[in-house]
Amino acid sequence: MTARHEEIAEELRRAIDREEYTVGSLLPAETDPAAHYGVARGTVRQAVAALTAEGLIGSRQGARRVVLAYRRSQSFAELRSFAQWARAMGREATGHVVAKEYRPATAEDVVRLQLQEGTPVLHVLRVRGLDGEPVLLERTVYADWISPAVAAIEPECPSVTQRLLEDTGLVFAYGEHVIDAVAASAQDADLLGVRRTSPLLRVRRVTTTREGRPVEWSDDRYRSDAVSFSVHNSIGNNALARKTAG
Repeated sequence: MTARHEEIAEELRRAIDREEYTVGSLLPAETDPAAHYGVARGTVRQAVAALTAEGLIGSRQGARRVVLAYRRSQSFAELRSFAQWARAMGREATGHVVAKEYRPATAEDVVRLQLQEGTPVLHVLRVRGLDGEPVLLERTVYADWISPAVAAIEPECPSVTQRLLEDTGLVFAYGEHVIDAVAASAQDADLLGVRRTSPLLRVRRVTTTREGRPVEWSDDRYRSDAVSFSVHNSIGNNALARKTAG
């Protein structure tokens, strides 16, 4: 049975996602939600503490809590698939394969996937959505050893990562991400429903197994008005690396 403070925490998360409390705004004093939910202030305090630990709100002694982020932000503190991230927000992830074909590995594929040049690799162009709204284009190249399993997955599968785990036991263990901004091409604009040259957030990533074997590399392009990224760091742990563009 879900504890009352957990239920209240989830209701507050959803209110933040709906922008009832926008980033920078203050949450009500504890007495207000306590009266609204018919609970003690200590129960509200527990719910607020959970959101503070998640980085959604800030805590300052003697002051009301301020909203810092939406769950729509994607953190790289852990390796998550798009579908896992969507579920964590209480959203429905959708996926649709636009194109899928085998091609000989290029020089870039060779470097990223540690293959011999000319090795057949699977290229997949997939549109991903949140609650049916297109927000992401994935252009993914899969290594030859995992390509047959990916090719067998139905085009509308919401989570390739989960299906590969179920079908093959594959675990995506490590990922390297390079983030920059690009202008939407004609194809990008058409598939995402934006104007050509609109700004998109691009994430180029290489994902490997626990043993360091490359599984895939991808050029992911997000609508900048739909998704943002966050990096949580501290004086003792800083996961953000600064690089020059290129």
